[in-house]
Amino acid sequence: MNMNVFKGSDDYVVTKELMNSVNVAIALEKPLLIKGEPGTGKTMLAEAIAQSLDMDLIIWGIKSTTKAQEGLYMYDTVQRLYDSQFGEGDVSDIKQYIKLGKLGEAFTSDKQVVLLIDEIDKADLEFPNDLLWELDKMEFYIHETKEIVATKHRPIVIITSNAEKELPDAFLRRCIFHYIEFPTREKMEEIISVHYGNINEKLSQNALDAFYEIRKMEGLQKKPSTSELLDWIQALMISGVNIENLSKEMPFVGVLLKKNQDVEIMQEIKEKGYSLRRW
Repeated sequence: MNMNVFKGSDDYVVTKELMNSVNVAIALEKPLLIKGEPGTGKTMLAEAIAQSLDMDLIIWGIKSTTKAQEGLYMYDTVQRLYDSQFGEGDVSDIKQYIKLGKLGEAFTSDKQVVLLIDEIDKADLEFPNDLLWELDKMEFYIHETKEIVATKHRPIVIITSNAEKELPDAFLRRCIFHYIEFPTREKMEEIISVHYGNINEKLSQNALDAFYEIRKMEGLQKKPSTSELLDWIQALMISGVNIENLSKEMPFVGVLLKKNQDVEIMQEIKEKGYSLRRW
């Protein structure tokens, strides 16, 4: 059984429930599937685990066009063809044309690593199923060289999802699951304190008032997240603006809101002279 224990890190505020989920996944040697809305710290969790356990972090960022094979290995047929025509090397040695993907790197690492498969729900529906064997057995087969690549040290696998689409049941059965709730005001105060320990208390409280009022507004296409709140607070601190009427003036609103429609809603409120609390 894996004896590594995650206890959080200096710059990542973790709940007891999330900490327990991480440690259960480590102990059972199963992938940890983390869901939650964007900006709740899913990706940063993997960074915190790697930092806490003094391990390297390997990140496989998933796109809509990503195929499972890319995470295992790629066979560079083009380079081999070029070398056969113009090169001087031995093209019969196929191994030199095999390039390991992020899973392959994690499997063959000389020490245990943290492997982050980031935003798995961006890929097509078959992508998770195509990785079932590899994540379960921690090995894969290279057809060109007829070799099995087995993990030297089973990586700690963290998988994130923004819940944009449902994942297959067969895949879910192989994972430990945790949903990161959006931070409460009290938890957000802790997060702000970690990032800006010497922050003016009134600035912090007024910014939080405005932030949570914005998140309650109807019709927003994208609610501001934790990372955007931290950026906004930094902008307020740097600029030295008057913080007395943040809910009415809303300076640097483009740091919080990233959709045209959302910015227009905010501009309408400001033009009418309303504060967010009266809206």
